[in-house]
Amino acid sequence: MDKSQTKKNPAFLEYVYKLNEGTELTEALKLSLKEINNIDIAQLNRIGLKTYKKDKWTIHKILQHLIDWERIWCFRAIIFARGEGTIPDAHDQEIMGKNSNADELSIEQLVNELRIVRQSTIIMFESFSKKILETNCEFFEYEMPLYAIGLTVTAHQIHHFNIIKERYVPLDQ
Repeated sequence: MDKSQTKKNPAFLEYVYKLNEGTELTEALKLSLKEINNIDIAQLNRIGLKTYKKDKWTIHKILQHLIDWERIWCFRAIIFARGEGTIPDAHDQEIMGKNSNADELSIEQLVNELRIVRQSTIIMFESFSKKILETNCEFFEYEMPLYAIGLTVTAHQIHHFNIIKERYVPLDQ
């Protein structure tokens, strides 16, 4: 499916495609893993549990959010890839963030888990045939080809890593 043929929430998909800068799925996933491997853990440890503004998530919670949502998007991908037929529900990131214990975990633990989840995501998407990757996926406010779910994972990381660079790294004073 050409990205111009999407019908539901095209602004979301355009943002996903823009953040990925036209990179093909496999390459985008591998580049995102390199970004995870290049995280400056010492710097994030110095920032610790500081936030740039009251009631914003800590870096720990942002990393947990990336992990949780990658798993959710992969669940959705499997449902569509296997033709199971169930329409996945929407989830509330604020409830999930509030109920995570991310601030009790170390940055090292969270980065390692994110790395392992991404490696698993790469293997999963590489196992899909071209036909599966082009499967049309419709659920709540989205309609997209299955490969765009993988690009959503990488775009989500790019989005949040940009926030960390712009709003959290300056807290390392």
